[in-house]
Amino acid sequence: MTIWWLAYPLLGIFGGFVAGLFGVGGGLTLVPFMYMLFVAQGFPAEHVMHLALGTSMATIVFTSISSMRAHHAHGAVRWDIVRTMAPGLVIGTFGGSLVAGQVPTGPMTAIFVVIVYYASLQMMLDFKPHAHRQLPGPAGLFAVGGVSSLVAAGGGFLSVPFMLFCNVAIHSAVGTSSALGFPIAVAGAVGYIVAGWHDGGLPSYTLGYVYLPAFAGIVVMSILMAPVGARLAHKLPVKKLKRAFGGFLALLASKMLYSLIG
Repeated sequence: MTIWWLAYPLLGIFGGFVAGLFGVGGGLTLVPFMYMLFVAQGFPAEHVMHLALGTSMATIVFTSISSMRAHHAHGAVRWDIVRTMAPGLVIGTFGGSLVAGQVPTGPMTAIFVVIVYYASLQMMLDFKPHAHRQLPGPAGLFAVGGVSSLVAAGGGFLSVPFMLFCNVAIHSAVGTSSALGFPIAVAGAVGYIVAGWHDGGLPSYTLGYVYLPAFAGIVVMSILMAPVGARLAHKLPVKKLKRAFGGFLALLASKMLYSLIG
């Protein structure tokens, strides 16, 4: 066991709390930190981003279950929407993760940074699109799933405003997003495992593009913390917290951008 492994349970505490509170799957927080930890450990530069994305997707499989159960207990999951959106999201996420596995780390990191900047701006401005339409067909959902795989966020930062745009109440949008995080994460995790299965340059303790020590440490603590965040989502001033978290995301994205340029 290396000293670095002690950081992963701490990251799981934070990531699980964020997943439950904001319904974003935790990936927006997990990926930047794992990227920095993997770089610090000297992992091959060409695999750092893929490992961060794949490991994040694998952890969200378990975090989303815990968060989903807590939101369901509050009656905040629209299962009719889950049944409608899940198939397109699963196909899009699986296909997107296979494609992402073939993209070099540099461009992948740049894409991730841009999307995180967008997500942080969305949170700081408390962006709520005007609701004036219903849910789209499979093609639109396929596109949302594909982008979800590129950020390993469980799709929350896309699906929440998307559902608000489609006349879904805010608490139901967050709760439903947490439920959608499960099929998205399963499809994304399998995709990243398959994409990295025959890659011979990966570090020890990996399953495809999933780094198992990080996965185990994060999952154990995130499962415990996701319900806490979900419960507090119905009590705390989430709007103010979202603005602060958006600023924090912008700082993380800037750190990644600085590392990429450096």
